[in-house]
Parts: sequence; C-alpha cells; structure tokens
Amino acid sequence: MTTRYDQLLEHTIVVCDTGDVDAIAKIKPQDATTNPSLITKAAQQPQYAKLIDAAVESSLGDLTLAMDQVSVNFGAEIIKYIPGYVSTEVDARLSFDTAATLEKARKLIGMYKDKGIDKSRILIKIAATWEGIQAAKVLELEGITCNLTLIFSLAQAIACAEAGATLISPFVGRIMDFYKAEEIKNDPNFKGYEPSSDPGVISVTEIYHYYKKHGYNTIVMGASFRNVDEIIELVGCDRLTIAPGLIEELKKPSKQVIGKKLDANKSIDMNIDKIDVDEKSFRMMNCMNAMATQKLAEGIRGFSAAIVELETIIKAKIAAKA
Repeated sequence: MTTRYDQLLEHTIVVCDTGDVDAIAKIKPQDATTNPSLITKAAQQPQYAKLIDAAVESSLGDLTLAMDQVSVNFGAEIIKYIPGYVSTEVDARLSFDTAATLEKARKLIGMYKDKGIDKSRILIKIAATWEGIQAAKVLELEGITCNLTLIFSLAQAIACAEAGATLISPFVGRIMDFYKAEEIKNDPNFKGYEPSSDPGVISVTEIYHYYKKHGYNTIVMGASFRNVDEIIELVGCDRLTIAPGLIEELKKPSKQVIGKKLDANKSIDMNIDKIDVDEKSFRMMNCMNAMATQKLAEGIRGFSAAIVELETIIKAKIAAKA
C-alpha cells in the first residue's frame, strides 16, 4: 500500500526536523534541520555524550568555542546520513547584530571546513530580523547558503527573497497557535481550524504563490507543523521540514489519497501585486502584524533560552575537566 508519506515525496522534498541523529539515520531524508531547542534536547541523551565531550575537550575551557563545536559536531554527524543540506543555527542572541551574525556564520563554516565538510552542504540558519536578513545577503554573496528562519509574515519572506536567501522557513504551527489562542478568547469552546483554513497553511501558501509569481529562486520550506493535516495541505511546497513523529504518522497505512496542493505553474497566472520592501516598510509591515511581531520575538526568546540551558550543561562539563 502506498502511504501518505510516499505520496508526499512525489511532489515535495521532505526534510527531517530534529537533533536526533538516530532518527535521521532511520528516516533518510534529503536534508535535515536543527535549532537550539532540538540540539539542547539531543545533547542530554546518553548516546550523544561523545559529541558533547569532544566539543568540551577541543575547546580548552572556552565556552563559546565549545558551544560552536557542539553545533558543528551534531551537524557533521547528521551529514553522514543525508545527501543534502544540514541547517546549523547562529546564536539567536545575535539576531539584531548583523556584524556579529556574519562573524559567527563564517566561524561555523570554517569549523565545518576543518572537518572536511564543504560549505555547499551547510545552510547557516538565521532569524529573519532585518539585521539577520542583511547578514544573509552578505553571506550569500560569499557563497555561504542561508536558511532564514522564524518567518511569520510576507514582509519577512519578501525581504529574504530580495536578499537572495537560499531558503526560508515559514512556521505553520506557531502561526496557527496564535490565531487559535485569539479565537479561544472569544469562544472558549473553539476546537481548531479546518485544514484548508488553518492560518499557518494560508500564510505559507501566500508566500509560495508570491515567490513563484514573481520568479524568486528562494526555496520555501514549511516548518513547525502541529499535525499531519497541515502537511497534507502544503503538498507541492518546495520543501517541508517535519519532526520524526509526524513522519512516522505519515508512514502508517492509510487509504487517504493526497494530491498536489501547491503548483508553481498555477501561481504564475495569479493576480499578485509585487511589493517593494525596504527597511522602513519591513519594520512597519511587521509592526502592523501583531502575530508576526509576537511570534518572532517569542521564537528568539525561546531559542536564546535553549542556548543558555545548553551553556549550563557545557559549563558544568568544562568545570569538571578543570
């Protein structure tokens, strides 16, 4: 029996969203994405202690170096099991500092090079603030490919495409979370959206059609899924990065037939006006979008907190070595 996962693969490249190397080895996706929360979670699993210990050993007591090495060690391990990209995220606490983001990205690429891994295998993952997008613009000109993450608005998506970003990650589930919470304020009995009216699905669909209509090459990779229905509504998107649990659910026997929902050929014929986005309009468009403003800040705070949690773990290991 053809599974829903098999049908999805006919139209979309599937990326695995996890820091769990064993899960990636089992699923064998095209690409893999990580983030600070996923790496911190994986770092606390016994089977990955060697990756943490190696980072601590090579850092000679330097916490910043150890943290960077942890990210690179996980990325290098993941690359053994995929043919494509692994995304490695820049410290979220640098999200409003273009120069520091550039420095960190170049350092990570250099560390991968030291391991014999070419930059063509790495997507440097950067929060899609205005400052982050400007850093990505410079990096792309240097041949360092970027994944602009925490995308919640069309303004962010347009700015990323204009900057020449290789890939963006619009967050489906987190957008839905915001609007569902707003609905519940008005109606405590609200249970959720029909898949086709899911606000996160609608947002990614809008971005996809805008890109294809106006000829942008930036890859649209839907992320942050809450359920299988959201994934099925975005079949045909360039890429979808999916947690292992949802991939396993898609692989279960099912009689459901799923078809292509997003089609670039249809996008071209749509009446979609082109929008000019500079720094002023970017900031104003995001300011007027309460969901995007809240979720971008929340995402940066969350990733920053995960980094601090991992630093606590690494500090303890460094102290134990002293």
